[in-house]
Amino acid sequence: MSAIGLGGWHLALKHVDEPLALRIVRAAIDGGINFMDNCWDYNDGASEIRMGKALRDGYRDKVFLMTKIDGRSKKEATRQLNESLRRMKVDCIDLVQHHEILRYEDPHRIFDDEGANAALLEAKKAGKLRYIGFTGHKDPRIHLYMLEVARERGFKFASVQMPLNVMDAHYRSFEELVLPELVKENIGPLAMKTMANGIILKSKTVTAMECLQYALNLPVSVVITGIDSMKILDQAFEAVRTFKPLTAAQREAVLAKTRQAASNGEFEPFKISSIFDGTAIHTEWLGEEPKRLTQLMP
Repeated sequence: MSAIGLGGWHLALKHVDEPLALRIVRAAIDGGINFMDNCWDYNDGASEIRMGKALRDGYRDKVFLMTKIDGRSKKEATRQLNESLRRMKVDCIDLVQHHEILRYEDPHRIFDDEGANAALLEAKKAGKLRYIGFTGHKDPRIHLYMLEVARERGFKFASVQMPLNVMDAHYRSFEELVLPELVKENIGPLAMKTMANGIILKSKTVTAMECLQYALNLPVSVVITGIDSMKILDQAFEAVRTFKPLTAAQREAVLAKTRQAASNGEFEPFKISSIFDGTAIHTEWLGEEPKRLTQLMP
């Protein structure tokens, strides 16, 4: 697994046309980046479609392909997974993750008998996916609860994706609360929002290179970063090429720069607002509530 993963959302932003997206993906793979991130809901499916086109001509076999689904019901999760497979024109996705675990009810909906995890387990048995994980960006305590509910159901996730960055270390910290649990349980930690789509850089406290190398210094499986130009791809390569483990003093120096700016979550708006919550805006993506519960309603 490469130290850097290529984020899928950026591949279909307004300023990234399809030829550029395909060039970015293939240049990333040619340069050694083999972890490909995506999601069923990214840019109305355009990100997955472009990823699929980029992975033609032998590139699919060179990567570890991941996508995410929003469905909480078995029916909706199955529909979204099959759509992702069609869009990317692949028979099997290496890792499929339950996306945006933001609410305390999400684990219960997913692990219901007619919930999304049942769909993914069936798909895994059918050879449509290899591993199952989950993601979220709201609160580390919800991540811990998801892990708790999974254990109660006798299930172990292969991966967990979460914000890990120079701001997170100070505020509602996934690094402090979740990362040690994942390491202890041998679950693959996937770092995201390393720069929070550039918002952290607006604090004018740290550089992009400091953000990337701080995350690379953590005990994670991969650091996923958004890449929307060849210049930003070169930046990711440079971060890995020049990386050296941080000493305790170097790590503290970076955190000292961000401590005040990070104190109230302003530069991690995904934690303190619903601006980044696609499933809050599009509740229909979640699917139906468990029937056994709706039948209890008067």
